[in-house]
Amino acid sequence: MAEALHWDDLQYFLAICRKGTIGAAARWLSVNHSTVLRRISSLEAALDLRLFDRLPSGYALTAHGHELANGLAGITEQIEATQRRLTGGDLAIQGVIRLTSTDTLLQAFLMTYVAEFHARHPQVQIQIVVNNSFLNLTQREADIAVRGSNRPPENLIGRRTGVIETAVYASRKYLRALGRDRDVEKFHWVAPDESLAHLESAKWMRQNVPAERIAMRVDNLVGMVDAVAAGVGVGMLLCPLADRRRELVRVHEPMRQMDTAIWVLTHPDLKHVARIRALTDFLYEKLRDEPRLRHEEAMARSPR
Repeated sequence: MAEALHWDDLQYFLAICRKGTIGAAARWLSVNHSTVLRRISSLEAALDLRLFDRLPSGYALTAHGHELANGLAGITEQIEATQRRLTGGDLAIQGVIRLTSTDTLLQAFLMTYVAEFHARHPQVQIQIVVNNSFLNLTQREADIAVRGSNRPPENLIGRRTGVIETAVYASRKYLRALGRDRDVEKFHWVAPDESLAHLESAKWMRQNVPAERIAMRVDNLVGMVDAVAAGVGVGMLLCPLADRRRELVRVHEPMRQMDTAIWVLTHPDLKHVARIRALTDFLYEKLRDEPRLRHEEAMARSPR
């Protein structure tokens, strides 16, 4: 059995355990569906055990499958941690960096900064992953995260660069249509949809804006700016995005309860990799001096 067992097959088994489905495992490993099935069949044949029950709803671990998964628990993380420690000796500013951030921060600041960094370090290839939730930096889904969060993950290290503000905006076109009758009770609103319900601005709207006054809901903050600019209604928008649109004006000053800290974060095992350190330091310096963020001494925290 030991001679027949291909250790590479175990990564396919672990991928299904981690991702939950054959399709998700195939996408994560960058292979096709049939390759995953073939590798699992090979592993089951080598062990002479059935590891998955084939159900109409998908694949489910058998008792033997659970036993194998428990026995392998932590192995992937150990291999990845070893890889990070080994690559930590990389002293050259070259290679690939996976940077993850939100569409809002990329559009407001980061794309310009990344272009400038690449001009300084042309041997670095930057892969940008646009994602509005924290990717798993422990599993190297990304190397650096630039995120708006007042509660960043404890397993990451980094620095807080400033605060992004939120205020109520309207288009000049919308305000002209209202004329002198600018009673806030008569405003129509552009609101975030349910996928953004966790935002402080969404919580404020639920408490202060009647449902019948909401003209449109949008599932991303960039789209909300476009909707308000088109004259749909007023909206609670991120100031760095809205202030650069000449057709928009502030209806109300920023509300402090909606302030969100901006962080530059990475995994502790990567802090000594030259290219990672170079980009995190560069982004921190740029964001710390960014005039469209609010800065206070309390924001410039030492590394976590």
